[in-house]
Amino acid sequence: MTTGAVQSRGAGLGRLKIERYKVRASPMNPWIISISVAYLLGSIPFGYLLVRVFRKQDIREQGSGNIGATNVARSGAKGLGVATLLLDLGKAYLAVMLALHIAAGAGSSARYDIAVAAAVAAVVGHVFPVWLGFRGGKGVASALGVFLALTWPSGVGILLVFLVVFWLTRYVSLASIAGAASFPLFGFYFVPQRTPMVFFGFLFIPLLVIVKHHENIRRLLGGTESRFGSGSKSGAGKAQA
Repeated sequence: MTTGAVQSRGAGLGRLKIERYKVRASPMNPWIISISVAYLLGSIPFGYLLVRVFRKQDIREQGSGNIGATNVARSGAKGLGVATLLLDLGKAYLAVMLALHIAAGAGSSARYDIAVAAAVAAVVGHVFPVWLGFRGGKGVASALGVFLALTWPSGVGILLVFLVVFWLTRYVSLASIAGAASFPLFGFYFVPQRTPMVFFGFLFIPLLVIVKHHENIRRLLGGTESRFGSGSKSGAGKAQA
């Protein structure tokens, strides 16, 4: 065998190894990138940043200590509360849309699975933000953002549930819990895909939101939860969502 043939064969084997590596590595890249980006986006503590910048205060030392929109609004900054709500919703929505873009080359089933994984990561990022020592909000606005991105009819459905329960009770916490609990019903109705990732995401996100409201649930059962727009009752002004 000539030297040229040996070199050509060696180069061919090298290219084959590289192609095999690409085949093995590339399927993981959309997952890793999407989940990482989604978590970092979700971790942006808009409530904390807005109150720090505009009111020179630490929202974690106000009210319930929560960085979410309700606590920001109850601290006396209703405009910042609305801004926090929209930004928390927007960052989560963007995380899912970016995941869909990153996974554009994958099959439709895999692409949606990646989007669901990014949705989970975004909400986890909000609840456990790396920038604040993993102590964040309760994930209500962020959950709504990912639901609207994953299946907008379901997002609209849970928003209506939230509004109806809030209108009837004036409890933000109860409305948030009811909205979260209703998502699997809407989600599995409007989304025909039944992969393990979809089942996990559609159940985990609502469960996380509900678990983060465990103190509110205790106060609701004890009759000490404060209604939105009313004064604190027995020191129960910590009914933030």
